[in-house]
Amino acid sequence: MRAPALTRRLQKAIDTACRLHFNQVRKADEDLPYISHPFSVAWILSRYTLDEDIIIAALLHDVLEDVPGCRYGDLERDFGAEVAKIVRELSEDKDPREKKTDRMTWQYRKNKYLEGLARHGEKTLMVCAADKMHNVRTMVASYEKLGEVVWSKFNAPIEKQLWFYEEILKVLRERLDNPIVEDYERELVELKSCNEKRK
Repeated sequence: MRAPALTRRLQKAIDTACRLHFNQVRKADEDLPYISHPFSVAWILSRYTLDEDIIIAALLHDVLEDVPGCRYGDLERDFGAEVAKIVRELSEDKDPREKKTDRMTWQYRKNKYLEGLARHGEKTLMVCAADKMHNVRTMVASYEKLGEVVWSKFNAPIEKQLWFYEEILKVLRERLDNPIVEDYERELVELKSCNEKRK
């Protein structure tokens, strides 16, 4: 599949993602600017689709969740209702104004994410698959570089992380007919192999 054209709209999304994620870093590699993640997710998706809304949503998929002050209405105004909808559907509830009750725990947020995934459309599932594929790939690379210490950088132990990624795979197998699902599964096998080395 040929690469998507660099349209003005796509360039605007790239520029917006760079500005919004400025000074943020990756959790598993604090020397790496965060923007490498949305760029990688968009690049992964370009192997499976030329749909510009999907590629743009990939570039912006974490802004509502991780960028203070970024609003749904801003995305809708700048990139359209479809992009804004995909980003909102992939965003976990991390409102810092809320008290850290059970509602805000890792397990609660992941359960809510999975509940949503079971009803979201194909475009959202595509971005989800590429997002999780890159997360898993990054975890494997970080483990190979740093060893066991990498697991302490996350908000949940590796066993829970694997549970979450396995549950996502189940939903994708059932609801998304695209080769990206098999490719995601292969990446997940690599992560499980890393965990097996600990035993």
